[in-house]
Amino acid sequence: VTDFYNPNIAPIEEFNKRADEFKRFVSAISREDSGVFSGNTDISVYISEYEPEKFYEIAKGLETAKEGGERCFKCYRLRMEHAAKMAAKTGADYFTTTLSISPLKNAAKINEIGEELAAIYGVPHLPSDFKKKEGYKHSIELSSEYDLYRQNYCGCVYSRRES
Repeated sequence: VTDFYNPNIAPIEEFNKRADEFKRFVSAISREDSGVFSGNTDISVYISEYEPEKFYEIAKGLETAKEGGERCFKCYRLRMEHAAKMAAKTGADYFTTTLSISPLKNAAKINEIGEELAAIYGVPHLPSDFKKKEGYKHSIELSSEYDLYRQNYCGCVYSRRES
């Protein structure tokens, strides 16, 4: 199961654009001939409800915080907690996030939050720093190969303002 949960993205049109790209990409890479996975891979895609009020609730009082700080850490937790709950609900072997692909995201903090959530929800967290070993470069190559939309901000109104 893969889930697209991004209550931080604004406006709704941006959320929908990214969700559509997510579905298109997962569909493309799950085909047998994609070369991304060996063999046929059945990946269930779930697009969670758009809940911007949840993001604004956790960001309250942090509207002027610098990108990469406490507001972002709360956003990581909000999104990863959703993933941990989904993993527990579906009986997944583990949960993780793609957040660490970005050179602007703090992988150590992401992994710390993941371990905290694993203890709460009883599903192991797969620690990651996907930007390592040229992971970010590879993500750009995949975006080009699959003609994916790439944005220049995380998605929240505060990040967009800074970009």
